[in-house]
Amino acid sequence: MHLTLAQMAVTALLVALLPLSLVYTSSDASKYRKLVWVSVFLTFDLIVFGAFTRLTDSGLGCPDWPGCYGAANPFLAHAQIVAEEALRPTGPVTVVKAWIEMIHRYLAMAIGVLIVAMMGQAWYQWRKSKGTRPEYAPGMPTLLFFFVCLQGAFGAWTVTLKLQPVIVTTHLLLGMGLLSLLVWYGGRQDQLISPVRTVTASPPAMRNIRLLAAASALILLVQIALGGWVSTNYATLACTDFPLCGGKLVPEMDFEHGFTLWRELGKTAAGHYLPFSALTAIHWVHRNMGLIVALVAGYTAWRAWEHPALHKTARGIAIVLAAQIASGIATIYLSFPLTIAVLHNAGAAMLVLLLTMLNYKAKYQYDLAKKAASGSAFPQILPVRQR
Repeated sequence: MHLTLAQMAVTALLVALLPLSLVYTSSDASKYRKLVWVSVFLTFDLIVFGAFTRLTDSGLGCPDWPGCYGAANPFLAHAQIVAEEALRPTGPVTVVKAWIEMIHRYLAMAIGVLIVAMMGQAWYQWRKSKGTRPEYAPGMPTLLFFFVCLQGAFGAWTVTLKLQPVIVTTHLLLGMGLLSLLVWYGGRQDQLISPVRTVTASPPAMRNIRLLAAASALILLVQIALGGWVSTNYATLACTDFPLCGGKLVPEMDFEHGFTLWRELGKTAAGHYLPFSALTAIHWVHRNMGLIVALVAGYTAWRAWEHPALHKTARGIAIVLAAQIASGIATIYLSFPLTIAVLHNAGAAMLVLLLTMLNYKAKYQYDLAKKAASGSAFPQILPVRQR
């Protein structure tokens, strides 16, 4: 076991070496800021690849953790994997699925290495500067470190508890949470290194944008949880038509069994097979929640559109929302093609990224507007854009 862990640690370091090298050789004014945004990029990639792992049914491609049949990689466990595949050809263990699962783990470990590097650099520079450099305040990097450890624990439980839906869904939510924290931290680094001094609205107007952005993020969180519940319960095709479900506006649904959280995959809490009406309930709720997300986030983007400091982010939200609606409908009509399903998950992650950016920018603009209104700062006032 110790040898396996050491081999996997070396693999994670080697995988992390490429992004660390890109940061080190970067011409960015702040290599630390570059490290944060590279971590954002790789965390987004990890979420998308995690969706690919889940949708290809590769979550148990290696049925133990952290290694694969006690080995550090599928090369070393090749004989055991082939034997299991021969015994159960339609089971979750195949050579391809083992590699998909282990690549996902290596990438996750590499991101952990980047966050450890981030935390170490923050603490070193903070102590070196005696707390005079706010960009190195170690609070957020330390929080990120504990957060990624928690995420790793749920990754382990995903395997050891055999893809229990509530664990897999929580693992997805924590991944989205990690992405959101990194994006917020990246926005803070941008403003500390290259501060914006322009105000685009009065404090009351920007406060309204902040409230809308926060509400959109909260509703999106609920929708992602529902989407994860759909995926982990394999309820994607419980409704094969749109906008109706089984030819009905309100089909027969079993909410009690569908939304019982603590149960095995495909089973009720009592251990019986999950009825199809429960899968229908899961799918139907996610589908209708998507309409609420589209309305609230779309209205938020529309309200933010007129402000120059928020316009680019608002436009991105509008584009991704439209793409999410299209990919969600396409998943139903095209009978769940893998590429579209992965893109739908990627769209959810992109909405998390963009709404986090909008929340941060709105907060920053609100703080600037309050300073301008109090006379403690004299920023440039930019006119709003015409709709």
